[in-house]
Amino acid sequence: MNSLKRREPLILLLGDAFVFLVSLWLSLFLRTFSVPGKSLFFTHLIPFGFLFVFWILVFYIAGLYEKRTLLLRSKLPDILFGTQAVNSIIAVIFFYFIPFYGITPKTLLFIYLIVSFALILYWRAYGYFFLAGNSPSNALIIGSGVEMKDLYDEVNSHPLYNLRFITSVDLNRTDPAFWDEISSRIYSEHVSLVAIDLSNDKVEPVLAHLYNLIFSRVSFVDMHKIYEDVFDRVPLSLLKYNWFLENISATPRATYDALKRLMDTVVSFVLGLISLVIYPFVILAIKIEDRGPAFIVQERIGKNNKMIKILKFRSMTTNDHGYYAKEETQVNKVTKVGDFLRRSRIDELPQLWNVFLGELSLIGPRPELPALAKMYEKEIPYYKIRNIIKPGLSGWAQIYHEAHPHHELDTEETKNKLSYDLYYIKNRSFLLDLKIALRTIRTLLSRAGR
Repeated sequence: MNSLKRREPLILLLGDAFVFLVSLWLSLFLRTFSVPGKSLFFTHLIPFGFLFVFWILVFYIAGLYEKRTLLLRSKLPDILFGTQAVNSIIAVIFFYFIPFYGITPKTLLFIYLIVSFALILYWRAYGYFFLAGNSPSNALIIGSGVEMKDLYDEVNSHPLYNLRFITSVDLNRTDPAFWDEISSRIYSEHVSLVAIDLSNDKVEPVLAHLYNLIFSRVSFVDMHKIYEDVFDRVPLSLLKYNWFLENISATPRATYDALKRLMDTVVSFVLGLISLVIYPFVILAIKIEDRGPAFIVQERIGKNNKMIKILKFRSMTTNDHGYYAKEETQVNKVTKVGDFLRRSRIDELPQLWNVFLGELSLIGPRPELPALAKMYEKEIPYYKIRNIIKPGLSGWAQIYHEAHPHHELDTEETKNKLSYDLYYIKNRSFLLDLKIALRTIRTLLSRAGR
């Protein structure tokens, strides 16, 4: 096992090189719709071979041969997307400005970049761990509280992570001899990674006992980075002013913001037009049931805490205008047609026009009812920060937080929901938006959405 771990960078490099070769062969096949012969393959292999060398150097610079990249796999798509963008520029320069080999493969290069990205992502996320087999790296987790316990149980319960915590250590232990014993155990049990809660106030005295392990090829990772990668949310214990100052910003991201708005405009317009086909049937069903209005307008909290008005198909007996009340005397109920519209999310189709107008985005934290938001702002610290970006039709919390409250007062679950929203705000990118969109489509097709 230790021999395999020492050879990890070499295995990854050889695997990347093999994927590059397979991607070239497969791209030629897709380009010509026939099995490429030796002559055609080697004609392209020579120039592409030079590119492979430069691309592997880009991978190395991006840290793709470091152990941390293996562990924090949720970061892989963004890292690979960035390296692929750089590699695309290198390829264009190579073929179009230094045409030594007499080929300028426009279509082939486009196909190759897509194919290689997909195969490299699959190889890095799954292939290596399949090759490694049942040989997880020994690790130690140092921290305290429920988040350490949850991380310990989750990682040790699933071989997917290729990591095994041999034990967990509570930072509340202050005996120096105890920490010397822990250091000895790290040596004796060949621990290659220590996950430690670096935000804990009691961590400083412990670091002196662990310092010399740096010279023994032991890697140290902030426990909360692994937690975030495993659970797809921000640990609630981190939510203090310093975390927000370091990770959350309203500064525009020019390229991402432009791509996001373009996607919002095009997709909402196209889907909005297509959805008009079912409008008459929905309106007719609502009218037949109780003859009430088919549409309602409700207020929600938008970007920068500004009030926005969203359009929906009516799914309740009356329009309560987003009013929340706990009283049992409340008579507003979900209609039979409305129940179907909610389960299928058809009731939210008119909001596509809110997206087109720029009031909503396709992807983002769901906009909250003003009355509920007012209550949560009093009970949940930093709750308003979720409104730093534009709300969306679907979001990270909607696909990963199974217990999220739906227009009901639930402070504890809303705290958890906030941790997912903050994960998205911190890590938002075009690829993450695409992932959420695809997961949302899958949810809708399975009719599991709420």
